[in-house]
Amino acid sequence: MVQDSPESLLAQQIKIDPDKDFTEKANVKDIGIYAEADQDPEGFWAGIAQELHWFSKWDQVLEWDAPDAKWFVGGTTNISYNCIDRHINNGLGDKVALYWEGEPGDERVLTYNELHLEVGKFANALKNLGVVIGDRVAMYMPMIPELAIAMLACARIGAVHNVVFGGFSASALEERINDSEAKIVITADGGYRRGSPAALKPAVDEALEKTPSVEKVVVVKRVGDVLPTAMSSGRDVWWHDLVDGMDSTCEAEQLDAEQMLFILYTSGTTGKPKGIVHTTGGYMVGTYATTKYVFDMQSDDVYWCTADIGWVTGHSYIVYGPMANGATSVMYEGTPDFPDKDRFWSIIEKYKVSIFYTAPTAIRACMRWGDQYPEAHDLSSLRVIGSVGEPINPQAWLWYREKIGGNSIPVVDTYWQTETGSIIIAPIPGLTSLKPGSATLPFPSIRPQVVDEQGNQVPDGEKGFLLMTRPWPSMLRTLYKDRQRFIDTYWAKFPGRYLTGDHAVKDKDGYFWLLGRADDVINVAGHRLSTMEIESALVDHPSVAEAAAIGRADELKGQAIATFVLLKDGIDATDDLQKVLKQHVSTKISPIARPADIFFVAELPKTRSGKIMRRLLKDVAEGRALGDTTTLADPNVMSKLKGQYEEKEG
Repeated sequence: MVQDSPESLLAQQIKIDPDKDFTEKANVKDIGIYAEADQDPEGFWAGIAQELHWFSKWDQVLEWDAPDAKWFVGGTTNISYNCIDRHINNGLGDKVALYWEGEPGDERVLTYNELHLEVGKFANALKNLGVVIGDRVAMYMPMIPELAIAMLACARIGAVHNVVFGGFSASALEERINDSEAKIVITADGGYRRGSPAALKPAVDEALEKTPSVEKVVVVKRVGDVLPTAMSSGRDVWWHDLVDGMDSTCEAEQLDAEQMLFILYTSGTTGKPKGIVHTTGGYMVGTYATTKYVFDMQSDDVYWCTADIGWVTGHSYIVYGPMANGATSVMYEGTPDFPDKDRFWSIIEKYKVSIFYTAPTAIRACMRWGDQYPEAHDLSSLRVIGSVGEPINPQAWLWYREKIGGNSIPVVDTYWQTETGSIIIAPIPGLTSLKPGSATLPFPSIRPQVVDEQGNQVPDGEKGFLLMTRPWPSMLRTLYKDRQRFIDTYWAKFPGRYLTGDHAVKDKDGYFWLLGRADDVINVAGHRLSTMEIESALVDHPSVAEAAAIGRADELKGQAIATFVLLKDGIDATDDLQKVLKQHVSTKISPIARPADIFFVAELPKTRSGKIMRRLLKDVAEGRALGDTTTLADPNVMSKLKGQYEEKEG
């Protein structure tokens, strides 16, 4: 029988109860929070909002006319004030806000007092450039403190930031600048990646050949004389020259709760990138609450999220969420394997990181490299470890908990999206029993639903579309300049309910198992199989480090399963191993799930954020021209894979 639910996944029946000592010290100790929040969601969110600073309190918690939500209506606040000034006023000015480490090993430490000075100076500098409330400011930067400073400065004066990941091409940058009609671009001469300086400014120069809205470009000197940087007279200015002598006092604007905070573009399955709009008050409350509850953020924690700020994870869980909580955070510029494959673990040991948040792709890579790297470091400071970005297979979850968490600390597997703004499904450590591979339970007040094509709720254990049936504060408000697409993408299919675009299963305990994008589904002879299920089965085999599954066209079955497999070090790719792996999948899931093709590869094509680009694999498998490769870490991977595939087809 075909198993469309994750029943076939490793360790699904394992359930790990919270540690009693952890619970006693946790921020949330009462399981009753779930029932209370479900019965009175507005009261729940209002209670959290009251922990933050408001210049004027809201008249109404929620105004809801689907798909339009307004939260904390009539209230005025400022997220930059809440991330900095509020802590200084509470006597925490000398607390470290940010430990920054560059890939070459250079370091900076910023206290909340020092952060306040830097943000104030740059906020005044932006004002001097003519930036006013509502103006858009594009940022194309490496992982350096100035990026967080620039975001907080924009938020302080009511400017709208649009961070563009520093790995995107000039054309991608141009498209995002033009769509947002950015007035200012902030960039750097370059950054460091795998030991070498990588230029950023030339891409900006190329993009700005076709961006009429841009008036000024501010450039941070990161790599200095290593990479000569062309500066356009009258347009370009160095960051250090701009802030030199600038007053550090800049009063935070009293902004309406629904004032736009930022635009962040995310790729869709079709068409141009979508400009996700988030607003000040609701986003602030959502990121503050989820950081505090999901990571059990305590006053003495040292927190590290390994994401790039160019993605929403970096926005919510490097900058705004942790700083709203007055956390001490680590920010790192480089890769996990430079100069060696223990860089993550050496940073954890060095800064005594207690909360660590990273992606399943990184976890699986570390598994592949070997246990000797984490074992060489003291990781005893860790007390919470988290996962973000994609579903984590149980095998990786168990390795993560055992080898990094010492088999004793909670793993918080989090589900959310650019659109949701903050985490919407995740355990609360100290309350939630854990199941390896499951994001567990909805965050308090969040009400998900799993439905079929007609919008009917499916029985527990059956796969369906994941919807949200109730608004939450950090939800997207619209798509920038494209309300119709906002409605069509998220609300039209199931009116009044938010369509995540993901497939999920809810089990008998009410736990949610995320199965990837709804379009990451392979239909084999009428049987719908998730790529996640197939990949998990492959990775369950001791020879496999990573795997990607796609559906290719098949005259008989409609689709056949093609898989691309990266083997662990020391394992030889053989025809016999192909047969073994095919049978392994057949045994773990069903004969229907048996791959038609298994291709052994040296590397999988990924975006720079670490996600496998199945769309491109599908293009290769079906012989079509390659799609957009601007976000690939190594575009040459695709040609290698294409060559391998064609050779096999011979």
